Amino acid sequence: MGKKLVLAGGGHAHMTILAHMRDLVREGHEVTVVQPSDFHYYSGMGPGMLGTTYTPSEIRFATRYVVEGMGGSFIRDKVVRIDAAQRQVILASGQVLDYDVLSCNAGSFIPFDNIHGDTSNVFTVKPIERLQEAQRAVISLCATRTRPHVAVVGGGPAALEIAGNVRKLAKLRGRHEPRITIFAGRQLLSRFPERIGKMTRESFASQDITINEDGYVDEIRNGVIVQGERHHHPDLIFVATGVKPSRLFADSGLPTGVTGGLLVNEYLQSVQHPEIFGGGDCIDFEPSPLDKVGVYAVRQNPVLLRNVRAGLNGTRLQRFDPGGKYLLLFNMGDDTAIFSKGPIIFRNWLGFLLKDFIDRRFMRHFQALER
Repeated sequence: MGKKLVLAGGGHAHMTILAHMRDLVREGHEVTVVQPSDFHYYSGMGPGMLGTTYTPSEIRFATRYVVEGMGGSFIRDKVVRIDAAQRQVILASGQVLDYDVLSCNAGSFIPFDNIHGDTSNVFTVKPIERLQEAQRAVISLCATRTRPHVAVVGGGPAALEIAGNVRKLAKLRGRHEPRITIFAGRQLLSRFPERIGKMTRESFASQDITINEDGYVDEIRNGVIVQGERHHHPDLIFVATGVKPSRLFADSGLPTGVTGGLLVNEYLQSVQHPEIFGGGDCIDFEPSPLDKVGVYAVRQNPVLLRNVRAGLNGTRLQRFDPGGKYLLLFNMGDDTAIFSKGPIIFRNWLGFLLKDFIDRRFMRHFQALER
């Protein structure tokens, strides 16, 4: 007898399940995908979209179209609570769905709670759709102000990619060049090798991007950045302070890890509820901490498919092996990228071509499901 599978989110970690959905339906299972948008945007290409390297259609998957075309059900909504005892999910609309197996790829958010007052000039880098709005705002700003000031709050890879691609956008589509400042806390890229930081500074020096390392931003109030005793008045602000898992699991009383994500075992399975699985940014992997980077979601794809299927059919589970060191590629906005894997670190146009090739190949593979 078929069972009910609910997927909370259709993101990177669920792509292989979506690709095999027709098989699950043929096995007699009822598959439902819940997601706030009909599309899922690939975050790794978001800064490139901001800088006009890619169009929105090139970096998104038509989740609803694929799900319904393969015989599944799609609900444009958001899972706000999981009742594990009753095996039900509650949606923002109030709708309740029963499940036999639940897999969560609920994503992450920018945890900057100190944004107050008027936020019309403030853009978080997630969800990725916000970068489309930000692109229009930057173009308008550079058309109407002689020397506008764009600020990027954050000291990690997302901040540097946004800053570089704002510069590229302004050069290609703006009438006036903006002044760009990264508010990087105490040190830009503090968790990364010193050589990466040096290459970033070289790139930004050539692009006239200023790095502020005078301390962390305390709050953003009515479009003003408060940094200790200093107040900065940029025309537009990007918030790229890093991500945290969805609050869904903590709000549902499920076991969570150090970052607040669903705590899962080596099978990507809830440590308390074996019928609940998860992948991507929304989990904490109990065997060892994992960085919130897309490579792990991609590596989790086949394991999630295998284990969700095991949960439905009663077959053997597969362990997830996170693998070794992963490749880092940062899009600097000047048609170069920083390449880093182990001791090999460089910045040039070849790095950008490699990142572009990898990203486009990933998109082509799964966008093929739309045809």
